[in-house]
Amino acid sequence: MTTRGKRLSGPAPAPASSSGSGPGVPDRRRNRPLREVLDELLSHTREIARRAKAMTPAELDYAQQRLEWLADEVWRLSTGEAPGEAQE
Repeated sequence: MTTRGKRLSGPAPAPASSSGSGPGVPDRRRNRPLREVLDELLSHTREIARRAKAMTPAELDYAQQRLEWLADEVWRLSTGEAPGEAQE
């Protein structure tokens, strides 16, 4: 069976743009630190997904802490927040 002529459900994909999210917003490929942290976040998440059932409680705790730290780094790099700066 082929999918030709069938419409997939869900929202339409956003049009490709080399300008990022809008004027003044750098394209993700130009923000190397953010790209590196995102790659590390994805890699860590995939490792957790593969190994979670075999991990000890201490390994799971460390994995969760690292995941939270990586998510914080992604937020900091994407918003331009300085290290150690906290929004309340």
